[in-house]
Amino acid sequence: MEAPQHILDGYKVLDFTQVLAGPTTTRLMVELGAEVVKLELAPGGDFARSLPWKHETGRSAYHVQQNRGKKSLCVDAKSEEGREIIKGLISQVDVVIENFAPGTIERLGFPWETVKEINPRAIMCSISAFGQGGPLTNLPGYDYIAQAYAGVTHMIGDPDRAPSFPLLGIGDVMTGVHAAAAIGFALLFREKTGRGQYVDISLLDSYFHCHEVNVEIYSATKGEFEPKRAGSHHYAVCPLGLFKGKDTYMFIIALDHQWPHLCKAMNRNDLITDPRYDTNVKRVEKISEVAAIIEEWLAGTPDDEAALKRLEECRVPCAPVLSIAEAVAHPHLRERKTIRKVEDEIIGELEIPGMPLRFSEFPELLDLHAPYLGEHNEEILGRYLGYDKDTITNLVRSGVLHRGDT
Repeated sequence: MEAPQHILDGYKVLDFTQVLAGPTTTRLMVELGAEVVKLELAPGGDFARSLPWKHETGRSAYHVQQNRGKKSLCVDAKSEEGREIIKGLISQVDVVIENFAPGTIERLGFPWETVKEINPRAIMCSISAFGQGGPLTNLPGYDYIAQAYAGVTHMIGDPDRAPSFPLLGIGDVMTGVHAAAAIGFALLFREKTGRGQYVDISLLDSYFHCHEVNVEIYSATKGEFEPKRAGSHHYAVCPLGLFKGKDTYMFIIALDHQWPHLCKAMNRNDLITDPRYDTNVKRVEKISEVAAIIEEWLAGTPDDEAALKRLEECRVPCAPVLSIAEAVAHPHLRERKTIRKVEDEIIGELEIPGMPLRFSEFPELLDLHAPYLGEHNEEILGRYLGYDKDTITNLVRSGVLHRGDT
């Protein structure tokens, strides 16, 4: 028997997703060896194809990053012929995944009830902002909208200024990973029972899942303590936050058992047993004093590199606040291929975030290509559904199938 190329080799996925949350799930799955048929709605396909950065030909680097390895099938899903194609594909895949607004997949004619009837072994996953049930279900939503509803945006920024938000797709990507985990577990259950099932994943649920202290402390105090954004320092742990060095900022954390290590690093052993600062509770009450002590020490070091080295020697958790350029160039990220180079036929060499899931049995990364719109129309319809070239040509002429050159 031929060795599998990766851990999901042999699994087939019908992918209705677009932009980021859903494509993250299928990106992980295709990196792990699954065959992903990206069903793009005619005529334009995934909206991500229009996102920056764009090559002079119109080729999107965003699309390349999110969709490498997937096979693009561009279909008019509202036509009878298009729906027949989708039904045929559903009957042969292991997973159907979509991240339309709730109700859209039903209007296309493929709710879970229909998918289950066509293929009882299928796992169907729906990803949405607010989930498939509840008062918010039918509202339009994106990553930052769910973030705001989850109480996360409220916790970001300075206490006396407007809330802030992170300029990266934390919620979309995290939700995509949650979905990938759920699909994997559903496939494991199917291996035991033979039964498929429906998986409902939302950005709001995923974001709310990230509260480590805020919810339980609010509940446990019966609302007496209401967490609020605290700027550069945590409201419940001290020191835990951003500190100004000579040239830049760095993050320093010292939990109770690490406080003596920090004191040693600063050559301030007297602070270890100082009754003003010898417990976390006391330090939290004097956050500004503790921050001033640490920043005074940082100001007295030769430079930020020397300060970080001293903290590391004393086993104090710390990190420089790197820019994107500095992170991309960092030797640790490059050695682990956390940042990786890929080659695109049009854009050329491109650096993108690497594959975060690592397996001892499959140490090598797959060589993947980002598809042109409808690039695999003929391959998919021929191999999955047995369509001949004349049938496919007629579907192109009638506008059921579309192709593009980016």
